[in-house]
Amino acid sequence: MHTIALPRQNMTLAYNDHGHGSPLILLHAFPLDHEMWEPQLAALVGAGYRVIVIDLPGFGASPRQPGWTIDSAADAVAELLEQLRVPTAVVGGVSMGGYVALAFARRHPRQLAGLILADTRAGADDEVARARRHEMITAIRQRGIDAISSTLLPQLLGETTRQRHPHLLDTVQAIASRQTPEALVDALIALRDRPDATPYLGNICVPTLVLVGEEDTITPPLYAARLAGLINTAQLQYVPRAGHLSNLENPEAFNQAVLEFLPRVR
Repeated sequence: MHTIALPRQNMTLAYNDHGHGSPLILLHAFPLDHEMWEPQLAALVGAGYRVIVIDLPGFGASPRQPGWTIDSAADAVAELLEQLRVPTAVVGGVSMGGYVALAFARRHPRQLAGLILADTRAGADDEVARARRHEMITAIRQRGIDAISSTLLPQLLGETTRQRHPHLLDTVQAIASRQTPEALVDALIALRDRPDATPYLGNICVPTLVLVGEEDTITPPLYAARLAGLINTAQLQYVPRAGHLSNLENPEAFNQAVLEFLPRVR
């Protein structure tokens, strides 16, 4: 992977840059890294797109940045694009990556050509969700990745995946096991404290694709429908036989939806 220093954010991010053509930035879910986008690379690069996959702070090959926030991560992505001399790009993310993509849309609209929001939502954590984040932080500090291996990670996958493709849980666990407990805690704090993006959705004016796994129980299809309904330029697409990690669980349907959407972006 490449690494790039971002002096304005006092941050360094790792990224891989694939292909040529119109740029597409992909941001990963918690608690994974850029490797979760492997099923998309051949299809998107083969269709003539430049695909840049980024490790968020502390994940994958990106150094830890204590105190990072969803907003500062979005600012770092914007600064990375400047350094790569990419004036505008489609920015997409799953779950946590979707939160960063929404923050990017709010804070850096002039650098945004299009938006892909997969298995994510706009609202901030309520008190119940904040309490669950706190419990997870405490458990990870005490037991490391084992604290979520048998609880959170299986929930990321839909029922069909767990029954028909159990090897995918091994893939998710392998990627998650590479992350440090400190990075997971930093991210959970960023997720817990992120601002509510809902008031800004009406300002989004670029083509937007909202994707959701039909079996997603973490950010269910109803959340996606509400999100798409508040963005004037959004289209909603359901990914069958997939849960919260729809790009991994049904990459064929996910890729097809993205490839049908991208020509809308100028």
